[in-house]
Amino acid sequence: MRGTHTVGLSDARRIIDAGIAEADRTGSPGNIAVADAGDSLVTHVRMGGAQLGGIEHSIDKAHTSVLFQSATGDLTQGSESGGQSWGMALSGLGRALVFAGGVPLRGDGEVVAVGVSGGSREQDTAVAEAAAL
Repeated sequence: MRGTHTVGLSDARRIIDAGIAEADRTGSPGNIAVADAGDSLVTHVRMGGAQLGGIEHSIDKAHTSVLFQSATGDLTQGSESGGQSWGMALSGLGRALVFAGGVPLRGDGEVVAVGVSGGSREQDTAVAEAAAL
């Protein structure tokens, strides 16, 4: 990954392709999004058979992972009522999602992220983690 606040399209495609391979392996078609360090969407793919509702969720999971520099599944517990991060979903213009499936990628001093939606929390996490490698 090169450049300030960016991940190039060729790197983003490699991330997407790795996610697709894992989704195919697990039989969990989904939506996969890549956001750059400036929190702009670089690319998104909706696999055949993936839920339409997962489009925005995958993008928002990538957004949340960049915003908080954390895996979205790790943010779930603290965002519950009375938790340290209660109200988190109101941040980031209301786009913060604390469902599993968003994973940060660190490289060249930047944090970019991949977001996956369409399967179970375990499937989305597995696809996102495979894409992040």
